[in-house]
Amino acid sequence: MKVTYNPVLDILRVFLNESSVIEESDEQKPGIIIDYDKDGNIIAFEILDASKRVSNPNLMQYEIAKSA
Repeated sequence: MKVTYNPVLDILRVFLNESSVIEESDEQKPGIIIDYDKDGNIIAFEILDASKRVSNPNLMQYEIAKSA
């Protein structure tokens, strides 16, 4: 998984599978674009105007949940 933020374009992108090729993109809601591979699997999503939608697009916190 890879997360990028472009402050000039104000776009936050989350790539779930970088090795797949984007076959189709769909704007599910205004400013939220989901990218799919040829089998219809979500491989990435973009958040447009990220600084207005995310508390701090420059900060990322990664957490692995512990098993019960």
